[in-house]
Amino acid sequence: MKTAITPTRAENFSEWYQNLIVAADLAENSPVRGCMTIKPYGWAIWELMRDEMDKRIKACGVQNANFPLLIPIEFFNKEAEHVAGFAKEAAVVTHYRLKMIDGQLQPDPDSCLTEPYIIRPTSETIIGEAMSRWVQSYRDLPMKLNQWVNVMRWEMRPRMFLRTAEFNWQEGHNVFATHEEANVDARKMHRLYADFMEQVLAIPVIMGEKTPEERFAGADHTYTTEQIMQDGKALQAGTSHDLGQHFAKSFGIQYQGIDGKLAYAWTTSWGTSTRMMGGLFMTHSDDDGLILPPAVAPYQIVIIPITRDDTADALNKYADDLGDKLRAAGIRVLVDTTDMRAPDKMWKWIKRGVPLRVEIGAREMDAGTVTVTRRDIGRDSKRVIGTDELIATANDILRDMQRDMFNAASARNKTMIHDVDNLDALDAALGAGKIGFFRIKYDLTTVAAFDALMEKYKITRRCLDDADPEYVFVAKSY
Repeated sequence: MKTAITPTRAENFSEWYQNLIVAADLAENSPVRGCMTIKPYGWAIWELMRDEMDKRIKACGVQNANFPLLIPIEFFNKEAEHVAGFAKEAAVVTHYRLKMIDGQLQPDPDSCLTEPYIIRPTSETIIGEAMSRWVQSYRDLPMKLNQWVNVMRWEMRPRMFLRTAEFNWQEGHNVFATHEEANVDARKMHRLYADFMEQVLAIPVIMGEKTPEERFAGADHTYTTEQIMQDGKALQAGTSHDLGQHFAKSFGIQYQGIDGKLAYAWTTSWGTSTRMMGGLFMTHSDDDGLILPPAVAPYQIVIIPITRDDTADALNKYADDLGDKLRAAGIRVLVDTTDMRAPDKMWKWIKRGVPLRVEIGAREMDAGTVTVTRRDIGRDSKRVIGTDELIATANDILRDMQRDMFNAASARNKTMIHDVDNLDALDAALGAGKIGFFRIKYDLTTVAAFDALMEKYKITRRCLDDADPEYVFVAKSY
């Protein structure tokens, strides 16, 4: 069968993904190396994700703030382990003025900064400096802050939404009086991310703690949410870090306790990014384009009037009226009254993943019916119903679709999680082309033989199994 996206997922998953982004009009590569431009349809998806996540974050008592894009290099030097983790990705600002030299604008040699600035790869350091001033007493704790910003990590192998030099994210930074409070909260934010991904993005996740080899630079514990893509590769979609007292001691975050004594605080950080969008697209989409869960679809229903010259005005008005009634029911609706051919309209919105497609012709208008098709099921779901029934049941249909998409992804994931008893079994499975997550005793991955398999198959330790931390999941990853 001919598909809208070529090559198909089975033929070349990586190329399929890149072509999906273009076909759905989500983003494009920008003139800035390693960066992307998110187009309006893609940004609308991010806004829906961001707004829902922001609500959940604020419900945990977190306040939004905004910190500078440029961070003094001396701040990074205060936390040696942290800076080592980001040194190879850091973009550095060294001058503050341009000058015309030999007919071209160049950095003015006389404007060299005494101290360079780092374009933020993450903000633990600059937020830690602020917290050292804002936290004085036990009464100031806990302090919970979040910011929605862009960051830069110089990326040599960019891929839209998955790895770009500049990306958008939220980063939370909390400070507590005790380690117990900090760790409980780090786990709470970890759970918040998992709930968001499962309930809103319809993506099942594997939750666990990163092994010491993989944890965030400067953290005592890193908790991760791992997603399994259709090709079996892992995508790290959100992490929460228990930072112990490392940053508190580096930046002097101290508080006066009830007993009048000074004590160092305990900090956490946690973040998700536009990388979740890449996971969303790869988890659900098919060879005809995007498939969006209703919760994050810019348009949950598209109404397509199938017009002829003599029926166009009446049919378009009828479709607009139906759209208004559905909007009154709280549904995001687009009525496509453009003069494109009907088949072209259909394919446009199939590729963009609108959950429910509603078609109305002149005879259906006269009969008070519509033809509806669910994007996740396709032509097998196509049926004719009355307009009153559509208005009454549209929200139920969208809820069913949200649930069914999660269940379908969960069922697929179960076929891609494999238990292996030893490194020979892991080698054999990977050598035979088996895909997915492999669950193995963690201590088997701390020997040189596992390092050789990592190099051979490009696998990594994803996280310890929450249900049994003696085991770790390993997989190829994005």
